[in-house]
Amino acid sequence: MLTMMPTLQAGATTTTDTKDAAAKTPKSKNVIVLIGDGMGPAQVSAARTFSRHFLNKPHLELDQYYVGQATTFAERGEDETGVVSGEVTDSSSSGTAIATGHKTYNAAVSVSNEEVSKPFASIIEAAEQAGKSSGLVTTARITHATPAVFASHVRSRDNESAIASQYLMDQKIEVLFGGGKQNFVSKQDNGKRTDKTIIPDFEAKGYKVVYDKQGLQALDAAAGKALGLFGNSHVSYVLDRTDKSPSLADMTKKAIEILTTNDKGFTMMVEGGRIDHASHANDFPSVIQEMLDFDAAVKVAMDFAKKDGNTSVVITADHETGGLSLSRDTIYELNVNNWNRPKKSSEGIGPKLKAAKTAEEVKAIVADNTGFDDLTDEEVKFILAGDGSSFVQEGAYNAVIAKRMLVGWSGHGHSAVDVGVWAYGPIAELVKGQVDNSDIAKAVAKVANLDLDAATAELQAKYLYPRFKVTREGNVLYPTRELAATFGIDVKWDETTRTVNLSKGVNKASVNVETSAVSLKGAQSGFKVNVDNSTLYLSLDVFNQLTGKTMKWDPLSERIVLK
Repeated sequence: MLTMMPTLQAGATTTTDTKDAAAKTPKSKNVIVLIGDGMGPAQVSAARTFSRHFLNKPHLELDQYYVGQATTFAERGEDETGVVSGEVTDSSSSGTAIATGHKTYNAAVSVSNEEVSKPFASIIEAAEQAGKSSGLVTTARITHATPAVFASHVRSRDNESAIASQYLMDQKIEVLFGGGKQNFVSKQDNGKRTDKTIIPDFEAKGYKVVYDKQGLQALDAAAGKALGLFGNSHVSYVLDRTDKSPSLADMTKKAIEILTTNDKGFTMMVEGGRIDHASHANDFPSVIQEMLDFDAAVKVAMDFAKKDGNTSVVITADHETGGLSLSRDTIYELNVNNWNRPKKSSEGIGPKLKAAKTAEEVKAIVADNTGFDDLTDEEVKFILAGDGSSFVQEGAYNAVIAKRMLVGWSGHGHSAVDVGVWAYGPIAELVKGQVDNSDIAKAVAKVANLDLDAATAELQAKYLYPRFKVTREGNVLYPTRELAATFGIDVKWDETTRTVNLSKGVNKASVNVETSAVSLKGAQSGFKVNVDNSTLYLSLDVFNQLTGKTMKWDPLSERIVLK
């Protein structure tokens, strides 16, 4: 008997179609990434110990979601001073890995580790490309390294005015909450940097701008876009906050309220930025309070995720800071009863310590803040002199306090220890065990069905971030060989004429390194040339002539605009 195969009706779905559709359906509509900046294992343990002793809570909120740990190393990077990155990362290189899935050098903000760097798209940028909403929340400056890597691209994290400008010009991020008002005062005007506030420009684009806790709470979820600047620099430490300063949990809650108005979902990053700063200063009591502030934000995110049912949450740190040890001097105990003494952070009393001239002044400042009224002559002398680091008297004070609390610090920088990973929802299976920090971005992209490669390709078609030099006359020049290689320009050296010859198709140029004369298609030009340490630098005009492009230099973001 001949059996007739069924005819597929219009709109019917085959098994293959079903599998393809399932592969394209995100496992989580929303993703929240929380980063405890500088939050190593000891910082977590210290907060848990404090919580057990003083808050009657034996566990932190994040404890129940622990899934593994992550390596944090950066790519090797060098400058004129020597090696600047490698096994020990900074926040921008580690943040780039977490945000984009790519490793890079210390100080880089989501650009590659090359003489002519290329931008890498982040999970935030890929989410925006997919029609989702996005947000960045931090207790550091909103233009600081960790938030910056999710929504901007610069060769150096110090270029915070450019980062603020890129938030405005290049991105569509709906929520920006943090400190850093001081970095919203510079923008491009006809290719030049000016001291003009860009806050009105954000308002013109529909952002509601707020500056304190009351303003934050008053924001309507239907606002759509919001910029919160809760400090001229960083948001105040927990120990120094007034009722005008929002907590990280406050900011996280409001951000979620705004972002959930998009039916397509959202991706957001929340950073406990000041855990790192307190660890840099070796301010142990502030570390604990910043950790608890971060843990409260974790609870906000988890409560939402559980109620929503379509949200993944992943928590990690970019690195450990300070080399914290919960023991010292071969003493098998911790003076936990002293951990709750300080009223203010060391930053809060730092100016007083710096101004102190006598032993009596130092003793009075320390006694007022901690209740320690028995400083030794040696301790007082140490605080007056400073600890020899950039933290000076503040650093010495923290060293004295740490010893009395029986904790130790290896220094004021970062360390290379692995950091914890905690997760909830479908993403948990993708980040459990021993992973690298770059795996987190890949896991977010997979669980939310974000196309990082497509978003990166779009960026790389627009911008390049080359090393460059500015001459005494103010001319911006670029390393010839590296930029030529990027554009497929052939470069040859003629020893006889001491000339560098460049060609791309029928377009040709030659540069005499002795006279700095530039010839284009056989005719002399006035294009700028510089030779520095045997490296030839040329102006962008030469490359435009050879490639037929009309590329421009963006002086604020220090990048070449390709189109």
